[in-house]
Amino acid sequence: MKIKVGFGYDVHPLKEGRPMWLGGVQLEYTKGPDGHSDADVLIHAICDAILGAANMRDIGFHFSNTDARWKGVDSKILLKEVCRMVREKGWEISNVDASLALEKPKINPHIERMQQALSEAMSISIEDISIKATTNEKLGYVGREEGVNAYAVALIVSSC
Repeated sequence: MKIKVGFGYDVHPLKEGRPMWLGGVQLEYTKGPDGHSDADVLIHAICDAILGAANMRDIGFHFSNTDARWKGVDSKILLKEVCRMVREKGWEISNVDASLALEKPKINPHIERMQQALSEAMSISIEDISIKATTNEKLGYVGREEGVNAYAVALIVSSC
């Protein structure tokens, strides 16, 4: 059996009036990540971790922010496509571990819904998806609520 690990990172500015999509779930908040798609930083970091593990470049390579097809797209669609592409190369996703860094809103009450949404998009067990969140202790752009960061690692396996 062959195993590989990949790391993903994403950041988006927060903007008043934008919907707050994180982990495939819309949260109630006055600001949301701004970007070409729905700007779900958690899903974008997970996509990059999976693609990186498979040595398939990054999310921007496959889904350019200059391509009108991806304007406003639900990031779960991108994640499903990433999983399909990786599986086509003979890999299976073993597990994902991810962290969010933002001051508000509190993420803990939403983690189970996020795990469910990600599980459905990736076709893996909820037990194989870990999501954590932290603040930046009021430091930097995250602390000033100007942006949100997400980090992820993914383990993929192949029987080759």
